[in-house]
Amino acid sequence: MRDDDTRPRALIVDDEAPARAELRYLLEELGDVQVVGEAANGNEALQLLESIPYDLVLLDIRMPGTSGLDVAAAARRLPHPPRIVFTTAHPDHAVEAFDLEAADYLVKPFDAARLARAVERALTQPGSDDGAGGGTGGDAPGGRGTSSGAEQGSEPGLPRPLAKVPVQKDGRTVLVDQRAIVYASAARGYSYLKLADERFLVTFSLNELERRLRGHFFRTHRSYLVNLDHVRELVPDFKGALACVMNDRQRSRVEVSRRQAAELRRRLGA
Repeated sequence: MRDDDTRPRALIVDDEAPARAELRYLLEELGDVQVVGEAANGNEALQLLESIPYDLVLLDIRMPGTSGLDVAAAARRLPHPPRIVFTTAHPDHAVEAFDLEAADYLVKPFDAARLARAVERALTQPGSDDGAGGGTGGDAPGGRGTSSGAEQGSEPGLPRPLAKVPVQKDGRTVLVDQRAIVYASAARGYSYLKLADERFLVTFSLNELERRLRGHFFRTHRSYLVNLDHVRELVPDFKGALACVMNDRQRSRVEVSRRQAAELRRRLGA
């Protein structure tokens, strides 16, 4: 274990004292960070964040007054922005949390092992968009598209295909039929699913979705997996590359890497 003065500094923010005590205990047992502050509400958290630089904030969302989401937004503007791990009993704020570039999102109750993974993610992957090679640029893994998940899932030793993907909506778990997915995008080891007029965060990485989704899914780019049944048109983008216009309500444009463009045209008969 490193000496306390060299370990990353952590702040715990939760309006419930037992929850703060449990987090402190788990973090001290983990030993990777030193807890140097606690706050019982968002205003206290902001005062502490402005007083000394923290490396990690364990942050509840629903608190009296200033919410955890507001605290995270303010923390991003600090000269030394800390990494944020949300710790909440409410799964329905996950999309907002990752839009704020949270390192992880833990839903209570969670165990020590899950917390350890979140801390490791926060401290070692500050710029990663997808735990298995995602990002905002570059080509798809291996420079090739994916075959359908059904074909891959039929091979021995490969993960079971996902006919339906579980998502959290209004405190409920909803099973989304894979045919309703317009495209998926990478989100720091997780993924966003874009449907016709909704977007959900799911715990599957983009690489895992690529391996397990059935149907006509194609990895156009390191950060995107599209359902070819929902491609409306192919258009050149401003860089001279290619983009897919999808048939969701927003007519979203999905980037296509140059290496994938020819294979995508072939798959679409274009």
